[in-house]
Amino acid sequence: MRWNTQSVRESPNDDALAAPAQMPLLPLAGALRTVRTPEFHGITFHEVAAKSALNKVPPASSMPFRWTVNPYRGCSHACVYCFARNTHTYLDMDAGLDFDQQLVVKVNVGEVLSAEVSRPSWKREHVALGTNTDPYQRAEGRYALMPGIIKALAGSGTPFSILTKGTLLARDVPLLKAAGAEVPIGTSISLAVLDPELQGALEPGTPSPAARLRLISRLREAGLTCGVMAMPILPWLTDSEEHLDALMGSLASAGATGVTAGALHLRPGTR
Repeated sequence: MRWNTQSVRESPNDDALAAPAQMPLLPLAGALRTVRTPEFHGITFHEVAAKSALNKVPPASSMPFRWTVNPYRGCSHACVYCFARNTHTYLDMDAGLDFDQQLVVKVNVGEVLSAEVSRPSWKREHVALGTNTDPYQRAEGRYALMPGIIKALAGSGTPFSILTKGTLLARDVPLLKAAGAEVPIGTSISLAVLDPELQGALEPGTPSPAARLRLISRLREAGLTCGVMAMPILPWLTDSEEHLDALMGSLASAGATGVTAGALHLRPGTR
């Protein structure tokens, strides 16, 4: 990380380490404090007050949605192939360990989103979550931002979808069932590697393949649709017919309602 003068101290009001009030915060818009906690060893949280929650997708994009919400920037899932790594350089952080360990948390994202989708001008277009960094990465266990996001979208009549590798999604199944009664929603699990050893090397911060398969079944048992993003398929590692047959068979057995597969594509910052 490039801010080498940053320091921390014990905070009497938190079981965390927080940036001293007299110390300059990192040059992030809306910076509130920097936090480290024992249960998240090696990870630093940079809490910010966001001015906006909805991100408009550029018109030239081929994505099938126009709006996204990302409560976190950076991702402790630490997937070595993640296409979003280069976005951390926009914050003057690097696309390697900083992306994995220096996480920006939009602590007020639920309140800001609620205000945005309550505007008369909001057309209730589909909103996608999990398109850049994972909304159910481990940090969500600490900050619990997704329930507020789900409630804001469903309460305003806004359809939405979630893509995640995180089994923390199971916590919000009751909320998602309630939301599904109000608006169209979609859930998708990202799973392309079945071998636990290979998964540990490529996606060291993610739940195991077996845990994600169980999550698919849990969502289906709750009456929710659950597609799978089997991406990326990795040359020489996961592209054999044997592996792909085993993957598709496991996803079908878990109850997945559909699978979208795609090959590895290395963008700048990831390559």
